[in-house]
Amino acid sequence: MKAIVQDRFGAADVLQLREIDRPAFKETEVLVRVRAASVNPADWAFMQGVPNIGRFVFGWRKPRIRVRGIDLAGTVEGVGAGVTGFAPGDEVFGQGTGAFAEYATATPERLVPKPSNLTFEQAAAVPMAALCALQALRAGHVEAGQKVLIIGAGGGIGTFAVQIAKSLGATVTGVCGPSKVDLVRSLGADRVVDYTAEDFAAGDERYDFILDNVSNRSLADLRRVLVRKGTLIPNSGQFYHRRIGPMGRFMRAMLMSPFVSQTIHPVSSSANRKDLTAIAELIEAGQVRPVIDRTYPLASAADAMRYLGEGHVGGKVVVTVA
Repeated sequence: MKAIVQDRFGAADVLQLREIDRPAFKETEVLVRVRAASVNPADWAFMQGVPNIGRFVFGWRKPRIRVRGIDLAGTVEGVGAGVTGFAPGDEVFGQGTGAFAEYATATPERLVPKPSNLTFEQAAAVPMAALCALQALRAGHVEAGQKVLIIGAGGGIGTFAVQIAKSLGATVTGVCGPSKVDLVRSLGADRVVDYTAEDFAAGDERYDFILDNVSNRSLADLRRVLVRKGTLIPNSGQFYHRRIGPMGRFMRAMLMSPFVSQTIHPVSSSANRKDLTAIAELIEAGQVRPVIDRTYPLASAADAMRYLGEGHVGGKVVVTVA
């Protein structure tokens, strides 16, 4: 099969299109014929081998998993003897291992049926970003009538967070760059702040919940626009510190939280069938839609990663496989 393989850590040039064997799948796994996969900051970090502390997990000198890609959409090719609920030919989406390839493996807990109103490319754009948005909003106990601030509202997580918060009945303010103002407004944001023209932290507005996907403002600035009992979730996917990545900011937030009236903590998102199903239901109900900035063929996965690394993606970048 064709796959994007890397033998060492580094920039996008380490990603090479090669012919390799199909992955073997265990009796507790599903083999998926990948139709599309999406690119996430986590893929970029694994490719680069950053932050350094993460190498204890994904390989110290070279990648333990040589094929990149987590988010996927495709059809079930085979199921292990211990798997129930899936059969060859089923159209699915979710998260797996080695999604930048013609075939990838996944556990049943991380797959659900693909919404019928999405293409494979659209479905591949959903899992990681939508899960992070959903789980962050749930951690903040966001409900109808609350004021929500989404920083980085035009990015992968932000575009889902705006829509999911609106589906919960919240009043949403999105912060983004000028090129994404119309996009964020089209997703249902009640107010859109162009950060090049207005400083949201200098205004009088106060929010019940803040999801920060950018981390270019201090925690003090963010707390200033948070209500006394509000929740702030720092959720930067930017690995600005090569040694510890966003962990420094996360630790500061967690150490601060017990001493202030506000709740400040990061959220570690994870794929599970219940939450993927909830997202699929929102999509099928027309309350949430994925936003795709660009698509690239599998052979150009390195270009997709380079584009993601520029930091200006509106929504998601998708790699088409078949």
